[in-house]
Amino acid sequence: MSETKFRSGFVSLIGRPNAGKSTLLNALVGQKVAIVADKPQTTRTSIQGVATLPGAQIVFIDTPGIHKADSQLNKRLMDTVRAALEERDLLLFVVDANENFGEQDRRAVDIARRTDTPVLLVLNKIDLVKEKARLLPLIDTYRKAYDFADYVPVSATKKKGLDELRAAILDRLPEGPAYFPEDHVTDQPERFLAAELVREKVLLATRQEVPHSVAVTVDKWEETPRLTRIFATIRVERDGQKAIVIGSKGAMLKQIGTLARAEMERIFGVRIYLDLHVRVQPGWRDKAAFLNALDWRTMSGKDDF
Repeated sequence: MSETKFRSGFVSLIGRPNAGKSTLLNALVGQKVAIVADKPQTTRTSIQGVATLPGAQIVFIDTPGIHKADSQLNKRLMDTVRAALEERDLLLFVVDANENFGEQDRRAVDIARRTDTPVLLVLNKIDLVKEKARLLPLIDTYRKAYDFADYVPVSATKKKGLDELRAAILDRLPEGPAYFPEDHVTDQPERFLAAELVREKVLLATRQEVPHSVAVTVDKWEETPRLTRIFATIRVERDGQKAIVIGSKGAMLKQIGTLARAEMERIFGVRIYLDLHVRVQPGWRDKAAFLNALDWRTMSGKDDF
């Protein structure tokens, strides 16, 4: 890379669910811009994170995991993935280095194959690989499936291999301007990030049956010099899920609110008053108007679904 020419570009992260794309995005940006949970389909829209380095700026776009679309929500998630392949300077195909290559991986690779954009294979979670010798055969298997531009082992949680990954990215970015100010790290408004932080705590605290069926909307946002008041609704599809989220005598909902409020205060840098309610909204994953409201680009907080 030239020492005098500024480089910049757009880099999409794609891959199957639970590969650690959001954790990797946060690590590369240097702060939390995407929620993280060990549940499939945690990411539901494209999340932008900007890393400004000496002599370069990388605009990362995190995407939902590549999966079979069986609802209107999932179809939108896959549309987001396909859009992330377009007009990008580079793609990072993120895989879990602990998982063997299977048919779902082959289908995911087929999606990456549809673009002329260079693709780096990022083997994440190497800190969990007990036998490091298995990495080379795994890389060879992926190499036979697709001619990746490079192969980079990393651990997003342990911050291992990130310098090598950044170098591989910068080597492939074109010369260009800084698209955003140096202190810009994400395109998400605070309102959307607040809703996502609440959803993250629900995912982390509840049983397996709840995650796919939970959505969070911010209904009201009030700012004062000393305090921001946030009123939000956690929406689920069934009464049984509502009972789980609320918990015995409201204990689960209190825990979710306490954890979400603490992280909001850390990220936003202000005191937060967080008011949470839970509502049953059957079939929301197949209702276009509600799905539009969940996307921060159209999120209004209006309860007219």
